[in-house]
Amino acid sequence: MLLDNDSFLTELGKLFGKTKHLGSVTLTMKKYNGRTRPCPRDKTRVQYLSEPEENLCLLRASNGKKNISTVISNREVTRFQMAYANVLKANMDALKKREKRVKTQKTKATH
Repeated sequence: MLLDNDSFLTELGKLFGKTKHLGSVTLTMKKYNGRTRPCPRDKTRVQYLSEPEENLCLLRASNGKKNISTVISNREVTRFQMAYANVLKANMDALKKREKRVKTQKTKATH
């Protein structure tokens, strides 16, 4: 489901809330050229290969059942990143601590 940036951030907070005790949220980010269909393979493909006028970024989030996404433009990147960082910081408290491995020293055999 494609949402605007503010709605995406509120829904992302809800996804984190649902998976706080069990589950995970997968986030993906990639360059987006505005096309929703693949390029045709004939001679007209040259016109599709031209660079878009504005660079866009597609951000997706999923918890396995619900998928949400948004498109971020160049002008909105800094404002969105600040709000996105705040959402991530607010929901990082449910992370599990990594288990430390205990290194055992091999004792030399005495002669």
